[in-house]
Amino acid sequence: MAHYIDGFSFPIPSDSLNDYMRLAEAAAEIWKEHGALEYHEYVGDDMNLKGTRSFVDLLTAGEDETIVFGWVVFDSRETRDRANEKVAADPRMARLVESTNSNFDAGRMAYGGFRSLVRCSDTEAV
Repeated sequence: MAHYIDGFSFPIPSDSLNDYMRLAEAAAEIWKEHGALEYHEYVGDDMNLKGTRSFVDLLTAGEDETIVFGWVVFDSRETRDRANEKVAADPRMARLVESTNSNFDAGRMAYGGFRSLVRCSDTEAV
């Protein structure tokens, strides 16, 4: 089954990472309530590969910032569109952002919806 994902990446102040993690954990549960099959976020660790442009450069991250990379899996674009509407209207999301010192800045986030091109997994058939 081909899934649809929302992918995103952004810089976050390194000293705010623990606060952001609490926000992300709570947000993940809200996304799943509204239709997400999976929710993943990872923190940049090895950000340079010779001959390529790094996420640090792409997102103009400072030395005191960490890159977060994530994606949310849906069964279809239609489910994703409905979930995005529900999450945007969910008052818990606004309260989460306001209640943390994560310094999350959506204006610095790269984001997009993606349909499947190639999928290879040990646990699922292609």
